[in-house]
Amino acid sequence: MSGDESGPGTARSRHTGRRPGNADTRTAILDAARARFAGAGFDKTSIRAVAADAEVDPALVHHYFGTKQQLFAAAVEFPVDPELFLRAIDAAPLDQLGVALVRGAVTVWDSPAGPGVVATVRRMLAGEPNLVRSFLLQVVLERVRTRIATDEDDGRWRVSLVATQMMGILIARKVLELEPLASMPLPAVVAAVGPTVQRYLTGDIDQSVD
Repeated sequence: MSGDESGPGTARSRHTGRRPGNADTRTAILDAARARFAGAGFDKTSIRAVAADAEVDPALVHHYFGTKQQLFAAAVEFPVDPELFLRAIDAAPLDQLGVALVRGAVTVWDSPAGPGVVATVRRMLAGEPNLVRSFLLQVVLERVRTRIATDEDDGRWRVSLVATQMMGILIARKVLELEPLASMPLPAVVAAVGPTVQRYLTGDIDQSVD
């Protein structure tokens, strides 16, 4: 049976023009996903659109990569599953979100996976800044935004401020290695920056324009 290529699955693939599952399918999906995410962003990219670009069935995309978030992480070669980080943020009380964000992010950056994270961010900043924006605002911080959003304030201004703070810490601590921040222990970074991030999220911020 292993040598039989005339089964119904093969016939359907030929009929639809889609790739069957094989060694090249994963690469084709990743190439299509990178192009889609870079051009349209995370929110406007669908599994179905990526599958169409890669000429595969959408079920194969889910089979190889799971959720759209996991596909994004694989497409940008992010060495850490964002979901592990986001679950810790989801569990934090609203008034501790700032502390949780800083603690979670710096913990990842200081971990063995940290150099890979920094390398990925540097590569995206140099060649694909749209992916950085999508990753920060539509993957990492979107679930935070929905938690803080109100009828009067959708939270987008607030999470954009958080993004500047988090990127600033990452670049200063891991890229430029500015001292004493580069060598500051995790609790000290959390104590110094966490309240500022919390104010961005839930504090009083004047969004008026003169």
